[in-house]
Amino acid sequence: MAMCEVCGNDYAMSFEVRAAGEVHVFDCFECAAHKMAPVCEHCECRILGHGLESDGHFFCCAHCARMKGHAELVDHA
Repeated sequence: MAMCEVCGNDYAMSFEVRAAGEVHVFDCFECAAHKMAPVCEHCECRILGHGLESDGHFFCCAHCARMKGHAELVDHA
């Protein structure tokens, strides 16, 4: 068993996520999203889909990007 690095649960079905040369251990997708998913700089929701990025700034959608002055970003429809 391995311990989740977010909630501390020692769980037989934990899993590893490898990103940017590091290994993270979680017991559920909720904990993985809490630790790994970027946060929209406008509405502060977790970005679980594609999202948008401009110069290191992350947004969940083009509307939020425009609200922070990034008019060049558009949603992929």
